[in-house]
Amino acid sequence: MLPEEFRQKLREYHIELSSKQMAQFEDYYELLVKWNQKTNLTTITDKSEVYLKHFYDSVALAFSFELNQGASICDIGSGAGFPSIPLEIIFPELKVTIVDSLNKRINFLRALIAELDLKQVELFHARAETFGQEKNHRGFYDYVMARAVARLDVLSELCLPLVKKRRLFLCAKSS
Repeated sequence: MLPEEFRQKLREYHIELSSKQMAQFEDYYELLVKWNQKTNLTTITDKSEVYLKHFYDSVALAFSFELNQGASICDIGSGAGFPSIPLEIIFPELKVTIVDSLNKRINFLRALIAELDLKQVELFHARAETFGQEKNHRGFYDYVMARAVARLDVLSELCLPLVKKRRLFLCAKSS
């Protein structure tokens, strides 16, 4: 999926990307590939694959429900920022918290957030097991998301305590 195909596909879901947002996705891709040369962030670096398997798949989480204005999201084990950073680009009113256990990924995300000028993203260098035990995070988030962190039963134990009552835990798992 090339950038214009990405934009067109999102239109089908009534998501209209501005020129600024398209530039942010392009800058994201460029920084990801640059950092990936020295820091293993992802095995997927082909542009069309990044747009499909990282950007589009991340945004697809929002196709089934409407993200509330100003909703809080916690992304557990975000890696290179998926799914939360693509969602933040499209919905800049979201309040995003990213938790990752590897400092090299946090350093990349810090550089990415500065490059893309994202204002509502907070980073935590922590393991999900300990982050979820902190009282100020328990039951705090509207949406808790995870992609490739652990088996679903383990993910549920790590993520569900962070979700507000009557809100959602979103888990994207592949076969």
